[in-house]
Amino acid sequence: MVVSRRRQSEVSPLNISVDRSDPAVPTIRIGGDLAFATAAPLRHEVDRLLAERPRTLRLDFADLIFIDSTGLSVIVHAWREGQQEGTVIALRNVPRFLETILDMTGVTGLLARPQATGQHDAGDPLSA
Repeated sequence: MVVSRRRQSEVSPLNISVDRSDPAVPTIRIGGDLAFATAAPLRHEVDRLLAERPRTLRLDFADLIFIDSTGLSVIVHAWREGQQEGTVIALRNVPRFLETILDMTGVTGLLARPQATGQHDAGDPLSA
């Protein structure tokens, strides 16, 4: 069996856009490769939106192609910061490969934890 490895030069650009049609629940749409070389703009956008203290911040992964450990750390960072700000982090349109990674790393369980402040019910973080 031959395993294909991606080279840094093979990384697709990260595409992010923000939907603010519901100000209480902004959605960041994420497409392309969420990797070491591309993750900084998403982390910046997450921090910017969490500073506004929305009730929920949705991360929509419908167009995600690839994620590495740095990309996964951005999701965990969003959850940690959301806990401090009283914001639920909800994932939407999670591709199967990402769902598997979230399950294997325990991040699915982390996202399902209730808010530390008790302000919000997170519900199912993978289907919001």
